[in-house]
Amino acid sequence: MSEQEDDKVGYRKPPAKTRFQPGQSGNPNGRPKGSVNLKTDLRSELSERIRIREGERSLKVSKQRAMLKALVAKALKGDARAANVVLTLVGKLFEPEAVAEQVPALTSDDQAILERFLARRITEQEPKV
Repeated sequence: MSEQEDDKVGYRKPPAKTRFQPGQSGNPNGRPKGSVNLKTDLRSELSERIRIREGERSLKVSKQRAMLKALVAKALKGDARAANVVLTLVGKLFEPEAVAEQVPALTSDDQAILERFLARRITEQEPKV
């Protein structure tokens, strides 16, 4: 390539004078090293351990565990909102396992009944000529 072709300016070819020099950052005042995002901060905060009293004994548990204990205790006392939150969490976290355990496998008799029903429905829906 000639010197003249290197100096062309256009789409995705800024003037050579204004291009970043090797080792120069495009954002010198960017994110400082060691800064963390919200997810990391929240995970760290919830994993901190605190001392709680449960009956006569004192336990050291994570803040997350303490919050869950308080939420379940409120739900058991009749707080409808807390019960809704607990049941929603249970549904989101355990639903696939619970459904798999609760649904029994079809017996051969049940399978035969289901196949006859489906065959009858299909023939009923076919257009009559």
